[in-house]
Amino acid sequence: MKKYYLHNGTESSGPFDLAELQMKQITATTPVWFSGMPDWKTAGEIDELQFILKVVPPPIKLVQPIAPKEEIKVEKSEEIIEDKNPKIMGLNKNAFYIVSIVIVLIIGTVILTILQENRRMDFEEKNNKTERENRQFELQEKEIQEQKQRISEQEKLEEERLDKERKAVINTKLSENQIKQIEYQTRLEDAQNKLVRATQFQFFRTAEEKNAEISAIQADIAHFNDEMQLLENERNQLALELEKMQYKAHQIP
Repeated sequence: MKKYYLHNGTESSGPFDLAELQMKQITATTPVWFSGMPDWKTAGEIDELQFILKVVPPPIKLVQPIAPKEEIKVEKSEEIIEDKNPKIMGLNKNAFYIVSIVIVLIIGTVILTILQENRRMDFEEKNNKTERENRQFELQEKEIQEQKQRISEQEKLEEERLDKERKAVINTKLSENQIKQIEYQTRLEDAQNKLVRATQFQFFRTAEEKNAEISAIQADIAHFNDEMQLLENERNQLALELEKMQYKAHQIP
């Protein structure tokens, strides 16, 4: 809020706000200064102070009565005297002028008061409009922040849901992987036993038949080893992915 300083010709006083300044009953010629002004100004030169200025009417200039000339004789008739002192609207000319000046001053004071009141109302309306716009802006900012917070929470919940589903898929694959490993391990052991028997069995077979059987069994053993290695690689990858997801879950507050 702007603060004002006054000067009485010898020293300054203040600071005052508008309400305090209005109580000082300053006039249009009162020196006023506030922060940002290069020099002192009269209150009449500052727009926002117009509605608090005290109106000081100018002094009334009385019309001096015309002294009667010495040569006017007493014996002049009343008709001649009335001609020298004409009346306007039933009033003496001088009295009429005084009344007219007073009426003009009253009307001017009323008009000036109305203008000042209108300026004051316009000033208050502008302040109220500014306050309403500020409140509206604050409400919009608050709504935007709340909306961002809701979106962030929804994204977090969606991410948690996807992570949960992914974990379930990974655990299912790990279980299937383990079952396949057991199955291939069993087949591998059976093939190795067959290879031992095929190598040791020598009756009722030719050398070619024996070598063909041994080669087929060795091919099965190599296939089972390859499948088990693939399963092992897949299991390691799934385990690593699951470990990363668990680490990420602990890092998020």
